Amino acid sequence: MENAISIGVGRWRSSPLEWKLQWLLRIGVALEFWGHGAFGILGKEAWLAYYHVLGIPDNIGWTLMPLTGAVDITLGTLVLLRPTRALIGWMAFWGLFTATLRPLAGQGIWELVERSYNYGGPLMLLLLFGVGHNVGEWVERVKSVPRLTAQRAKAFFQGFKWIIGLYLIGHGGLGLFTQKPLLIELYESIGLTSLVSDPSSLNTFIGTFEIGLGVVVLIVPTTTILLTVVGWKLGTEFLYVTSGAYGAPFEVFERGCSYIAPLAAITCRHIVRREEKGVDAQGPVPMAHGPAVP
Repeated sequence: MENAISIGVGRWRSSPLEWKLQWLLRIGVALEFWGHGAFGILGKEAWLAYYHVLGIPDNIGWTLMPLTGAVDITLGTLVLLRPTRALIGWMAFWGLFTATLRPLAGQGIWELVERSYNYGGPLMLLLLFGVGHNVGEWVERVKSVPRLTAQRAKAFFQGFKWIIGLYLIGHGGLGLFTQKPLLIELYESIGLTSLVSDPSSLNTFIGTFEIGLGVVVLIVPTTTILLTVVGWKLGTEFLYVTSGAYGAPFEVFERGCSYIAPLAAITCRHIVRREEKGVDAQGPVPMAHGPAVP
């Protein structure tokens, strides 16, 4: 087992950067849709408010939840096993649509801003593969990843930078401006509320920090800053587990693209450096390249 892992790690390290980038995004998108879909299967009362926006009553909403969840889980699985442009394009639209329902349900604009990874992750994956020129290219399985020039890699880096900056600023806005009560419950699960006289001050402080971190990412997105974001995001989302929240592991999965985006940005930076050095010349990267590709 240990030898197999070592071989897998070695093959990953030797794989082309574009191949790694598309797999990072596919994994992040799959986690996002599995996490979201799981709540549909389990049933989540908070979803009823979003069905109300569409004029769907509660009794029908409860019926639709497992169907919606099953579709999401299927999409998340297909993006790993048989990615197509049509599939990924729909996932980007669905991520934006579900995120937009939150402010329409009266939860504020910060909910939409914070979920930039929901639609940003699938969109970046679609752009990486390239928009199809005919129906056949949209519905057939993607077979290769185009080599990125330095210019394109820089453009992708900028895209990931904005996804990261927006979700940090959006989450910070939920604390600083909305004073979202759920966040206090999460902080309480690790004893932070015992350190202050007014628990709401945690929302203010942490929200301000996250907005500041988001601005830093937009201005000086160094590799160290991006790795810090990965650690911060994983740590804060894991608070769903420490708080014993309903479906806690799936809350963590659903933010998959938020952990992947900084790693994807770092990968794009490596591609830029590779191109500027004029090394590792290659054409499109076959999807079958590298370890364990279905």
